[in-house]
Amino acid sequence: MVDDSKVMRGIIRKMLAVIPGVIVLEARDGKDAWDTLQVEAVDVILSDWNMPRMKGIDLLRLVRADAARRHLPFIMVTAEAQGLNHTEADAAQVSSYLTKPFTPAALHAALTPYLSGEPGLS
Repeated sequence: MVDDSKVMRGIIRKMLAVIPGVIVLEARDGKDAWDTLQVEAVDVILSDWNMPRMKGIDLLRLVRADAARRHLPFIMVTAEAQGLNHTEADAAQVSSYLTKPFTPAALHAALTPYLSGEPGLS
């Protein structure tokens, strides 16, 4: 989970706590997330769009350009509902979108296609 808001990371962590076996790794921006991806295996990336140091779209591009990680499901979490952002993210091969504010049910629905049933979902 990548979000510059500590409060938002806490909210998402609580929403995910009801899913058995889920382990959540947190990063405060795309740069921290990229550094974490170099040493940790993850199953799914949930990333905010607008963050300092490295935006979510830039993290998505790095992930898709990396042979070892390009397959990772990448869900863009954003308050931005602009078509231009969706076009840019689609071109970068985003897996899915989740628009803020969202409910626990919407988060679970966004993750369901990517749940493997194994611990380690991040």
